[in-house]
Amino acid sequence: MKTGAYSKLTLHSLHIRKDKKNYIVEDLSSGEFYEMPKICIDAIEMINEGKMLSEIEAVLTSGYPDEEVDMTDFAGQLFALGLVKSVDGEEVPRTEKKRGEPEGFNWISPRVGKFFFNSFMTRGYIGAMILCVVIFLVRPELWPRYQDIFPFDLMMYNIVAVLLVTFLLVLVHEMGHVLAVRSEGLPTRIELGHRLVFVVLETDMSRVWSLPPEKRNRLYLAGLYFDAVMLLAALAAKLVFSDDEVIMGIAGVVVLNTVIRIIYQFCIYMKTDFYYVLENKTGCYNLMENGQSFLKNTLSFLPGEPYTEAFSGEEKLVRPYAVFYLLGVIITLVLAAAYSVPQLAFAGSYIYTGLSHHPGTLLFWDALIFLLQFILVFGLLFYSWSKKYRLNQ
Repeated sequence: MKTGAYSKLTLHSLHIRKDKKNYIVEDLSSGEFYEMPKICIDAIEMINEGKMLSEIEAVLTSGYPDEEVDMTDFAGQLFALGLVKSVDGEEVPRTEKKRGEPEGFNWISPRVGKFFFNSFMTRGYIGAMILCVVIFLVRPELWPRYQDIFPFDLMMYNIVAVLLVTFLLVLVHEMGHVLAVRSEGLPTRIELGHRLVFVVLETDMSRVWSLPPEKRNRLYLAGLYFDAVMLLAALAAKLVFSDDEVIMGIAGVVVLNTVIRIIYQFCIYMKTDFYYVLENKTGCYNLMENGQSFLKNTLSFLPGEPYTEAFSGEEKLVRPYAVFYLLGVIITLVLAAAYSVPQLAFAGSYIYTGLSHHPGTLLFWDALIFLLQFILVFGLLFYSWSKKYRLNQ
């Protein structure tokens, strides 16, 4: 449907709220959110007043002399977002988008969420983080080693222990997000996803955009808060039950798993919890995309489009982010060299040696079960990748 200078648009119901730098526009029918600068909000307000596009363009050209105003182009963007209801009284066909409100945890009362997330508890979580750092400084031998993922002699025992501990820790992390989101009375759900080659559970945080910026960080950091509590409990177990091999082994898996996951949260080349905190603090909600584009433009050997910031003034944020982006990649490589590569080398050696034994031996079946566990993990990873590909398509 074409629009002209004398066209009048009618938009679907929108909720507009001032954010740190720009405005957040919510499509009330679909629950989707869009970031827009002040000039776009002024245009939307005049559209809702029934003004023609030419009238709006004249007003905005006068009010924003440094901006290039093209209301026909802006109308096209509104069409692309599915926000236009009619043009000159003619209804615009719309593929109805269901409001993206997950409902999996509405049974959790906001009061329960507020019990875990209030000013007093937040101080406690931060205290737990500080105490963990102090313990590592005083007792550096408690810092995790790559061997900690193999607490028992038989791999079938290690598989059960690591899978159960990992699932429990990931679930605790995500429940931190869930309880924080529910403390604000918002709906959410937990989904299967991935970061790089890691299969992860992810809490739907889409409704967080309905909150003001100052309330979002607690929801983003909630998983890290719960991680700190679990890490402190595991370190305490290693200190108190130093003579119990089973407890020491399980606690070692918890410490290794939690420390690595916390470090990865600061690798902001991925959209980790800390990345969203950084976005929220700066008010620049496309840091990763702009940072990647900036790096591709700066490092000419990388493929990609030249860098263009989404909003003026963001270049002073994108450049330092690009530096920390590269630092996160380096941290990932260091962690891989210190933990993942030795673990995979040990696992490969164990599988090769075990499968070399007679099929009637325990070592053969132990190695075979260990191999099947790797196949299962990579199968889940493939499922997550294919799911993301289908959604992008």
